[in-house]
Amino acid sequence: MTAGTGLGEVLDDATLVARARDGDVRAYEQLVRRYQGPMYRLALRMLAAAGDAEDVVQEVFLTVWRRLEQLQDDSAFVGWLYRSTTNRCLNVIRARRPVTDVDPDDTETPRGDARPERAAEVSAQMAALTTALAGLTPEQRACWLLREVHGRSYEEIAEAVSASPTAVRGRIARARAQLAEVMRPWR
Repeated sequence: MTAGTGLGEVLDDATLVARARDGDVRAYEQLVRRYQGPMYRLALRMLAAAGDAEDVVQEVFLTVWRRLEQLQDDSAFVGWLYRSTTNRCLNVIRARRPVTDVDPDDTETPRGDARPERAAEVSAQMAALTTALAGLTPEQRACWLLREVHGRSYEEIAEAVSASPTAVRGRIARARAQLAEVMRPWR
């Protein structure tokens, strides 16, 4: 990536992490801007509650900032974020035990300019998927979301959820089978 201190420079994650570790708040702000969207989307899908997702992401970024000196490999930053976000979400899910439902009226539709019939169908599909995801165990949901939505490798997921890649593959297979069954009417 580019070197120097130009205003519009784009630095790689490892460089930003190294600078942030040295106390460069602006470097860490760049990392937050770069990854807060993906972490929020992961948390929102896992928790099905915007407020909880916002709280989790904020806590994760604050904790990571405080513990940045503990990161041994600057290039492992993104994996650390995914692992921290996933674990924090799992803790929230375990703490809340009675599962809350997502209000479909509060869920954004992918395209507001679509035909009303299509928009209603997509909204119903998203509500069905949200309900189906809620039916998975928290561990299955985390593995499925990290793989299917965030494109993480089995090894990265295993590290994020503290399991073996084989266990991750099993969780994802069970999640896929359960989701396929529940979503069959939408095929």
